[in-house]
Amino acid sequence: MVHSTPRAATGDPAHADPAAHEFDRDTALVPRGDATFDAVISGGWSVLGAVNGGYLKALLGRALSRTLPHPHPCTATAHYLSAPTPGPAVLRATVLRTGRTLSTGTVSLHQTGSDGAEVERVRMTATHGDLAALTDHVGTSATPPAVAPYDRCLALDAAGAPGALTDTPIVERLASRLDPDSVGWALGNPSGRGRMAGWFAFADGREPDPLSLLLVGDAMPPAAFDLGVVGWTPTVELTTHVRALPQPGPLCVVTATRNPAGGFLEEDAEIWDSAGRLVAQSRQLARMPRTAAG
Repeated sequence: MVHSTPRAATGDPAHADPAAHEFDRDTALVPRGDATFDAVISGGWSVLGAVNGGYLKALLGRALSRTLPHPHPCTATAHYLSAPTPGPAVLRATVLRTGRTLSTGTVSLHQTGSDGAEVERVRMTATHGDLAALTDHVGTSATPPAVAPYDRCLALDAAGAPGALTDTPIVERLASRLDPDSVGWALGNPSGRGRMAGWFAFADGREPDPLSLLLVGDAMPPAAFDLGVVGWTPTVELTTHVRALPQPGPLCVVTATRNPAGGFLEEDAEIWDSAGRLVAQSRQLARMPRTAAG
């Protein structure tokens, strides 16, 4: 069960104070006009030398929050076309449709390649709405997962053997923790279930909001690690459904994979807030860690 105390819901990601927290500074945009934005990709959200896909997705999500008439991502699908590098980037957004309760757009991230030509790195299509305007009706059979309380879980940089999750910049930006049942892989004793459970939180105290939920589903150690396959797990496509405004406090996250095959795996994530509500779900297709797939 989720063991946190609910508080007031968080606000609009499009109007977050960019100076307040590192996540907001590192997803800050400078508008050029015509739904085009300049950004700087931070290397602080990297894993094993690769910029985290959830962070990139949040960067694109901020561009659409500033372009579409509705503030919150409800569903967003990103395709990772080539590997971004830390440094300058240009984001170009397009409005596809606007309606009374939902609006849809697409946004792409571009960088200058080694030959001086512009290269598209990531493209995302998303539908936005106003999560604060949703009805109070909840008819769900989903139940919060059994995860140890936050203070009984292990910090990411202390969860594994030396080098397992250390020297990974994204870890320094998070106060996330892993359930003791999810760290066997780091000790050479993976469970083989393909399941990872724990808590997500920002190290600087930033509270979760709809924009950060685009990061959370890709910010925990991959479920493949629990199969004993540890290494960089590049995301090919990542879809996130944001279901509600999250309450403040750590988010309970459970990820799982059931079908590693052909050098690829799917990873499903459930994200629960401190009030015990399922606030986001995600699924991604990723390549198997290079140690397994070659």
